[in-house]
Amino acid sequence: MKEYMIGVDIGGTTVKIGVIHKDGEILDKWEIKTNTDNQGASIVPDIWNSIDHRLLRHSEIERNNLLGIGVGAPGFIDSDAGIVHEAVNIGWKDFNLAKMLTDKSQLPVFLENDANIAVIGENWKGAGNQSKNVIAITLGTGVGGGIIANGSILNGANGTAGEIGHITVEKDGYLCNCGRNGCLETVTSATGIVRQGMKAIEKDQSNLLSQRYEQNGKISSKDIFELALEGEQVCIDIVDNTTDILGFTIANMSTIVNPSKILVGGGVSKAGEQLIQGINKAFHKYALPRISNVCEVKIAQLGNDAGIIGAAFLVQQKVNNVTF
Repeated sequence: MKEYMIGVDIGGTTVKIGVIHKDGEILDKWEIKTNTDNQGASIVPDIWNSIDHRLLRHSEIERNNLLGIGVGAPGFIDSDAGIVHEAVNIGWKDFNLAKMLTDKSQLPVFLENDANIAVIGENWKGAGNQSKNVIAITLGTGVGGGIIANGSILNGANGTAGEIGHITVEKDGYLCNCGRNGCLETVTSATGIVRQGMKAIEKDQSNLLSQRYEQNGKISSKDIFELALEGEQVCIDIVDNTTDILGFTIANMSTIVNPSKILVGGGVSKAGEQLIQGINKAFHKYALPRISNVCEVKIAQLGNDAGIIGAAFLVQQKVNNVTF
């Protein structure tokens, strides 16, 4: 019986790889460097060579005991065709990743957007508890996310569903990397929170946030959350604004999805209850009670392992038609 899957999570700096048992237990995990030279030409060979070498350590795993390889990759993905249409940070354009890795490994290979596999992993073995309807949002340098609806990841017509960071929340807001103005990630990402802090410092140099900027030559979203807990009003206002916009956005999304779980991950989520309480308050303020009463807002639990675990479950979904 094929009991193991390989999960691969490709990032701009490192590729995370794991050997995952069918029950979700990580047998082994490791990282390799993402070599972006020559438009990322060596990334797939590097991945397979690393897997092939690593499996020699595990006498219980032979190739015929592997169900397949699941891969999460950044950028715009056609999961059905196994193609990365564009991954700017890696250099791929219309890159047939699944075929190339299948040719190397002689195993079935399945591809998804990296944010989507993190959602799948979190729902399988993390905070989602295998819910059928989930909204996940990742607050890092940008804002990512994904949606599980009726037990399956939502991709849309060309793989762009769940791009939560690019919901417009300020019509005349800051210019986003996508070329539009006022996207959610321009306000609620770590970068957006720091931007709010710098605007506050420009208006008033007498607050504690300004003092911290003078001491360190920079501020972080962590600084703002810490100073808010200490009672610094300007930071309390930034946290309140951030969580209010997040709660408002999630409430509107929930009218469409009607989720039982909203999962919040990424570096900013390390603020923990301070963040969740604010989002939850705004969510209940803006959402229909019938929606908010059946929905729980939670911090994601799996951290960096979510991607490899989700990629492994993707293999089970595709090969064995397993759903949540």
